[in-house]
Amino acid sequence: MWIPTEQEKYGVVLASFRGTVQHGLPLEIGDTVQILEKCEGWYRGFILKNPNVKGIFPSGYIHLKNAHVKNKGQFETVIPVEDSVITEMTSTLRDWGAMWKQLYVKNEGDLFHRLWHVMNEILDLRRQVLVGHLTHDRMRDVKQHITARLDWGNEQLGLDLVPRQEFSMVDPDEISVTELYRLMEHRHRKKETPTPASTHHLFVHVKSLMSANLGEELEVFFHIYDGRENRPLSERFFVRLNKSGLPKSPEKTERQCTLFVDLGSSDLRKDVYIVVHIIRIGRMAAGEKKNQCSVQYRRPFGCAVVSIADLLTADSKDDHLLKVYACNTESEWYQIHENIIKKANSRYNLSGSNTGLAVALQLLHGDIDQLRREYMVLFTRGVSITRKLGFSDVIMPGEMRNDLYVILEKGEFEKGGKSVARNVEITIYVLDIDGQILKSYVAAGSGEPGGDEYHSLVLYHNNSPRWGEQIKLPIPVDMFRGSHVRFEFRHCSTKEKGEKKLFGYSFVPLMQEDGRTLPDGTHELIIHKCEENTSLADCTRYLKLPFSKANIPSNNQTLKGTKESFWITSFLCSTKLTQNGDMLDLLKWRAHPERINDSLSKLKEIDGSEIVKFLQDTLDTLFGILDESSQRYGLKVFDSLVHIINLLQDSKFQHFKPVMDTYIESHFAGALSYRDLIKVLKWYVDRIVDAEHQEHIQQVLKASEYIFKYIIQSRRLFSLATGGQNEEEFRVCIHELFMSIRFFLSQENKGTSPVAQTQAVFLRAFPAVYGELLKIFAVREVAGFVRDTLGSLPAAAVVVHGDCGLEAVKLQCLAKTVESQLYISPESRCILLPVVLRILQAHMKEQRDLVMCARILTSMLSLIKKEENGASEPAVSEEVDLIVERLLGVLLRTILEISNRPQPAGPAMRFQFQDVTGEFVACLLALLRQMSDRHYQQLLQAFGSKDDLRDFLLQIFTVFRILIRPEMFPKDWTVMRLVTNNVIITTVLYLSDALRKNFLNDKFDYKVWDSYFYLSVLFINQPCLQLESFSPSKRKKTLEKYGDMRVMMGCEIFSMWQNLGEHKLNFIPAMIGPFLEVTLVPQPDLRNVMIPIFHDMMDWEQRRSGNFKQVEAKLIDKLDSLMSDGKGDETYRELFNSILLKKIERETWRESGISLIATVTRLMERLLDYRDCMKLGEVDGKKIGCTVSLLNFYKTELNKEEMYIRYIHKLYDLHLKAQNYTEASYTLLLYDELLEWSDRPLREFLNYPMQSEWQRKEFLHLTIVQNFDRGKCWENGIILCRELADQYESYYDYRNLSKMRMMEASLYDKIMDQQRLEPEFFRVGFYGKKFPFFLRNKEFVCRGHDYERLEAFQQRMLNEFPHAIAMQHVNQPDQTIYQADAQYLQIYAVTPIPESQDVLQRDGVPDNIKSFYKFNHIWRFRYDRPFHKGTKDKENEFKSLWVERTTLTLVQSLPGISRWFEVDKRELVEVSPLENAIEVIENKNLQLRTLITQCQSRQMQNVNPLTMCLNGVIDAAVNGGLARYQEAFFVKDYVMNHPEDGEKIGRLRELMFEQAHILEYGLAVHEKVVPQDMRPLHKKLVDQFHLMKSSLGIQEFPAYVRASPVHFTNGSPRTCRNSVPSIISPDGGRGVARRSYPAVNRYSSSSLSSQASNEVSNITGQSESSDEVFNMQPSPSTSSLSSNHSASPNVTSSAPSSARGSPQMAEKHKHSRENACLSPRERPVSAIFPNPLDPAQRAASHQIGDTTLPRSDPNLSAPDKVRPTPSSWSLDSVKGGVPSFSDPVGKLLCPPIPPRPPYAGSSAKTMRSQSPVLMSRSPQKATMPPFTPSPTECHSTSLVSNSPVLSGSYSSGISSLSRCSVSEASGTELPAGEQLGAPLPTATTPNAAPDEPVRRENKTPPPYSVYERNNPRRPVPLPHSLSIPPQTDPPALPPKPHQLRTGSMKLDGTSDPRVPRPRPLPRKVSQL
Repeated sequence: MWIPTEQEKYGVVLASFRGTVQHGLPLEIGDTVQILEKCEGWYRGFILKNPNVKGIFPSGYIHLKNAHVKNKGQFETVIPVEDSVITEMTSTLRDWGAMWKQLYVKNEGDLFHRLWHVMNEILDLRRQVLVGHLTHDRMRDVKQHITARLDWGNEQLGLDLVPRQEFSMVDPDEISVTELYRLMEHRHRKKETPTPASTHHLFVHVKSLMSANLGEELEVFFHIYDGRENRPLSERFFVRLNKSGLPKSPEKTERQCTLFVDLGSSDLRKDVYIVVHIIRIGRMAAGEKKNQCSVQYRRPFGCAVVSIADLLTADSKDDHLLKVYACNTESEWYQIHENIIKKANSRYNLSGSNTGLAVALQLLHGDIDQLRREYMVLFTRGVSITRKLGFSDVIMPGEMRNDLYVILEKGEFEKGGKSVARNVEITIYVLDIDGQILKSYVAAGSGEPGGDEYHSLVLYHNNSPRWGEQIKLPIPVDMFRGSHVRFEFRHCSTKEKGEKKLFGYSFVPLMQEDGRTLPDGTHELIIHKCEENTSLADCTRYLKLPFSKANIPSNNQTLKGTKESFWITSFLCSTKLTQNGDMLDLLKWRAHPERINDSLSKLKEIDGSEIVKFLQDTLDTLFGILDESSQRYGLKVFDSLVHIINLLQDSKFQHFKPVMDTYIESHFAGALSYRDLIKVLKWYVDRIVDAEHQEHIQQVLKASEYIFKYIIQSRRLFSLATGGQNEEEFRVCIHELFMSIRFFLSQENKGTSPVAQTQAVFLRAFPAVYGELLKIFAVREVAGFVRDTLGSLPAAAVVVHGDCGLEAVKLQCLAKTVESQLYISPESRCILLPVVLRILQAHMKEQRDLVMCARILTSMLSLIKKEENGASEPAVSEEVDLIVERLLGVLLRTILEISNRPQPAGPAMRFQFQDVTGEFVACLLALLRQMSDRHYQQLLQAFGSKDDLRDFLLQIFTVFRILIRPEMFPKDWTVMRLVTNNVIITTVLYLSDALRKNFLNDKFDYKVWDSYFYLSVLFINQPCLQLESFSPSKRKKTLEKYGDMRVMMGCEIFSMWQNLGEHKLNFIPAMIGPFLEVTLVPQPDLRNVMIPIFHDMMDWEQRRSGNFKQVEAKLIDKLDSLMSDGKGDETYRELFNSILLKKIERETWRESGISLIATVTRLMERLLDYRDCMKLGEVDGKKIGCTVSLLNFYKTELNKEEMYIRYIHKLYDLHLKAQNYTEASYTLLLYDELLEWSDRPLREFLNYPMQSEWQRKEFLHLTIVQNFDRGKCWENGIILCRELADQYESYYDYRNLSKMRMMEASLYDKIMDQQRLEPEFFRVGFYGKKFPFFLRNKEFVCRGHDYERLEAFQQRMLNEFPHAIAMQHVNQPDQTIYQADAQYLQIYAVTPIPESQDVLQRDGVPDNIKSFYKFNHIWRFRYDRPFHKGTKDKENEFKSLWVERTTLTLVQSLPGISRWFEVDKRELVEVSPLENAIEVIENKNLQLRTLITQCQSRQMQNVNPLTMCLNGVIDAAVNGGLARYQEAFFVKDYVMNHPEDGEKIGRLRELMFEQAHILEYGLAVHEKVVPQDMRPLHKKLVDQFHLMKSSLGIQEFPAYVRASPVHFTNGSPRTCRNSVPSIISPDGGRGVARRSYPAVNRYSSSSLSSQASNEVSNITGQSESSDEVFNMQPSPSTSSLSSNHSASPNVTSSAPSSARGSPQMAEKHKHSRENACLSPRERPVSAIFPNPLDPAQRAASHQIGDTTLPRSDPNLSAPDKVRPTPSSWSLDSVKGGVPSFSDPVGKLLCPPIPPRPPYAGSSAKTMRSQSPVLMSRSPQKATMPPFTPSPTECHSTSLVSNSPVLSGSYSSGISSLSRCSVSEASGTELPAGEQLGAPLPTATTPNAAPDEPVRRENKTPPPYSVYERNNPRRPVPLPHSLSIPPQTDPPALPPKPHQLRTGSMKLDGTSDPRVPRPRPLPRKVSQL
């Protein structure tokens, strides 16, 4: 059975366990587990990093570790019993591990690798600590290293700063808050500002000397030289180099490397240099030939100099190549370095162009011990130490040094009988008292060991040589007495023998008879003659001789008169020997008692370094004198003691204080001295007030600490010796002394007076006395002394401005007091606290010396600690009471004051400001944390009135708000922030009771409650409390220690809110925003608590005003800003909805509540989508779509204008970023349209300045025009230019008007000159629940980017939605797809249906104008899907090939404020196989026509498109393509079975003939332009065309076909505008102008004219959209999903002229045809089944002209079309003869050429015109009854059913008409009289009168105008082109785009042919 574990609580996994058993817990190696139960070799527990998952695992897999268990039981926590540093390392490395991987993902390679190295280093150190073999010191170093690495990593990764004491993490609960703050501050400061090192060291490593003329060994000497004082600062470093210039002992690094130690900061100047002297060892002359002489001399070689300041700027360890210079004359050698420094170029030159000394130089900073730790390798490898000449800036006790430095300055020698000067060499020896040479005590410098002798340089032929060489004699102190230095002078011969001949010597003893050493300075030594070496063997002989010219006896004239002298400079650096005689006199006072007075007087003049050398001896001397003759010398000894004590205050000697302390404790023996010391001290204190000069007294008081030390130690020694005698006497003396002190302290003086300065001196020294007094007196007694002394200070001293004065010193004294050992004792605290608080309170009230006040308060509060159970000791509790009573209020005021103060500018001041704020905050927190229930009760009861309590609450709430500001603490101080929040929430819980009791009901105070709620909201929203952002381990620790403080505060807010009652209304709507912000915190418990408050608010608002509009408005306003900041999530939306809906179920206002909740929920959906889309990395399309959705929601549902405008500008910015300039213009236009042209002032808003409404609208207009220009949407820009121009004109602002007109003109130019790309449109369906709300289960039409085709668009959409699945079919998805938890995309291309038909149908309008109207302001799009209905005929699939046509209507037209808009409505119709065939051939004919025209007008640079098109059509027809349509629709069975399709079959037949005619004409044109290399292909095409004609049975074209020229839609727009038409030939030449229409019976295909084309085109009335784009489909069955881009974009279509419907056709068929649509690349070409219009309808439809739907829409009917006979017919009936005609008006045979609309000035208008009538074809009007014809119009009873009409098609046309049917059809023309006998429609144009005679003159009736009298059913309008124009003037310019010419409209449905059709009424551009 499972037993709870007692010991086995914690373990580490040794091997991975998969957990495959039942209830098994998978484990990874290294996981830590907490064990709950055990059972037979198994444990049950959980992994610490995931405590929620519990399971079992084998006990053998676990290594158990000792652990400490907290809170035993269900919620126990386990802490491993191990070194806290190890625990921290483990947890930190785990946290780092996860973050380290993220660094790799984020591509932060540098930090990734650095962190990896540090982690490995920490692991290695952890291993060392765990093994436990380290020494104590090494363990300390390792831990220090570990914590430094941990802190570095935490800082780099942005983790929290860890407070530590002695390398261990600190538990914030176990120390005071002030102590915690101090630790954090210390670590933060340490991290921020490393203290600059005061000592520096220079590392030198000699590499080599490079020179061309080496060959001799070298000696290199380095030293540091002061160029300002011209003296060396250090001893020399000496390196020997071999003949190659490399170090002689490369294996001994200490011979090549040195450290020049103890350089002060003052030595790092520009005029301090490293000087290098190089000496060669060899022959006298460098170039001298080798001779027998083997004697070598030390000769000058060169010198190099480098400034130390240069090393400060250089890289850490650069190699330097120093230039080596040689002096011009050897006599200058001693000062060559000075000459180089001074740049005295004439005295030196480069020793060789290639000569250079390679050295590594590096400056190191810090003390030598620190360097040993940091540069361990350097010291272990070996480095010599080169000292300063003299002591360093700080002399350390125990430092042993005894170095005598001798500089060989110069010599004066006689010739000695020689003709030339001597070559002098000096040999130096040190001899002891016995005359023996001291071995190894002559050193040329550090680096090389000392030798027995030293040989100087030899300067060639110089009797006055100057060497300047420095040697070091490190002689031990005990050998100094009696030793001397001997200098032997030898002449070095340059002859072959090369002997060195002795000619004299000098000597100097090292110590004088009286014990003084050789004094520092230059000494002129006597040169004694001597030529034999043996004469020097016995030194006793010459030691009796005088050695220096300074001490020659006056009677020795021989030595005085000698000219030969030798000068040296000596300098002693010794810690044991002195050169000072006064010092020796004092120490030997017993020998000369009479000199005591002088010696004591002279002590002050002795150098301090001499005194500290003999400190103990000097003190013994002083107290010896005092004991023997205190009466006589007491005062002098006291003054001397004061001098020595104050000497140790100097920074140079401060390290000798411990020496004095040791002396007092161990060596001091003056048991009687205390009496004299007290007496003299009191004598001085009593004289303070009256003394004029206070300086000496101040020196005495400055030394009072050590004086008291001597007094106390002396008294203790006396007590020990006498058994405590005279105790009372001693106490009285001390009391009297303190009375004197209190008296002088109580004197009130100005801060600058001498007495005040003396008081300050005493107060500085006074706290140091406490510890000494405690050695004899009881704690309470000493506390009494201190209290009385501090209490005697004057209450308020006057502080002079700019003088810190006594007040600052008083506080310093107080600070030292509370930090002293005395204050730690609770006994003394209760005595001292009142006086400390009194002084502190006075300063804080006046806001003076706040830094020091904070320090005092911090020290006081750090001593107060609660016990573990939370209770305090009575004494501590009283202290807290006292501090709260005296300081809480003033502390709060101080924090408020310094927080509201403007921060000082300087960085140092800013730190101080920050410090003091933090210190006071820590003090406040510490104090509040110590307060218990009793303290709070006492505090609240202490307020005398409600106003005082109110002020206190407001104050403390404000302070708390300051404390939780993010800038209060550095961002990585999470530990401190959590402690702060814990204290705040505890305090707020106490204070909320006071709030409820004192400020509710009739005593309600809004300000206090508002402050409370405001604080609570800020508290919950703090970033440092958002546990969701913490790492799991950090979150776990925080929850264990503090819980979730947000939930606690949330519950408190709810509780307080419920207590408010009717006062809640005061906080509606003010608190809605703050509470909403709280509910958006992602904490479920908090949300559950807080969301119901909104129900409460709605309820109270409903009671007050009958609605909750305020609540709604505030909620909506705040939601936007809060959610934009990243708050809230989908869970919150659901929770908000569910909680509030549940709450309002039983409310009377339930309906309006549900409406509000629904609105807010929908807004949240959109805002969440918006936020998700705006994330970095999201694509622009998604962002734009989401912004549009939100923008529309604000406008339509919420009517929030300001939010609406804000999102307009956000959308505008997105469009600009995506370079959607047209969409950006439409977006900004939304804001523009909200403004009027008024002078109303507008406030500053977004980026707009304060300006009038007119100015802002003008600015917007200009910006929009600029963007329309950039987006090439110039037509829209023109409208705005005109509007702006009107405004300028109305204000007579002609300057701007001119600019605007010029801008408008430039836009017109751009329309004509610049090319615009025609965009593709795509329908996109977004299906599935995974899409954002604004896209979910909706379909859109999108305008593609430039050059973007279907495949590219599909790929782009899949990239934008990477998780989406592309659907491979175009069918509407079912519900399973709609509800799926996935994303499905359905994409296919769609075709736009243009609105503006009049421009597209007008002749002569350039393509670049038409293209704008084709692809702009598009509301509707269509898509065709081919399918087979019924059984598919395998032989001929065209029989059953139907087309499903879908029309999509958008909510807004494209382009608009977005590149895509949602589909508002979709309509679906089916197109029959016959209709489909007609459309296909029409489209192909249109394409051919367009290409031929382009070829003729030279618009086409390349003829290949025409070639390919001709080849495709002819080849398909020859190879059986056309036959398929014949087989399908011209067979008898089909005609019999589909009688209603008679007219359509006729239409198909006409199209076939028309195609053949166009092909013939096209081949003629092709022959003119085809290049030579394509002639064979052309010939082949001609042959195939004849074959095609014969296969169709065509020998000759019927008359009506021959007479109809091919009408080319893009034909010659400029020529068409002339009144005299030009007849177009295949050559493109002009024909003869004709005014009347000729009777033409035969017409060759090579001479078709555009005149005839125009005439023919007008017979059939208005054409369809003629410039639409079609896609070439190989066969009608090709899937319309495919995006075929090979076709020309400029192919156009025209409407048919013949009627193609039957009155007997079933309604359903009518409807299906009227709603027919084309495939995405096949534009609409004709309307099928029109309904006749009655006159009223005609007039009305004509009036609205272009405002009706476009002609290209399949739901619109064609203009007046000729209906066929009602009877069914077949090919046989045509062959049988001509049908009978009963209508007297006659029949009109329609041409095969599609019509074009007329325009003013059209050529050859010789017949009366009648306006074509537009008929509405919208689906709603599809079933309207037929209109009766107008009585004023002519009626035709029956028209030939097979009248062909030319229409465009992209597929090859097919026809099976036989020759006889054509000839019979052409033979139905009647005589002219019959034709013209019928009344013609009355023309309202001026050309109506002359029309009749022209018609009568024609003997041959005009072709295509044969009238039949037997068909009364519908009027046939005469073509526009047959009317005669009244004049031949050029046509009028078209109207402005936004004007409507109503004058051209006639009531009877006719229009003036000269006047163009009206343009639509202007709409706002944004609505277009």
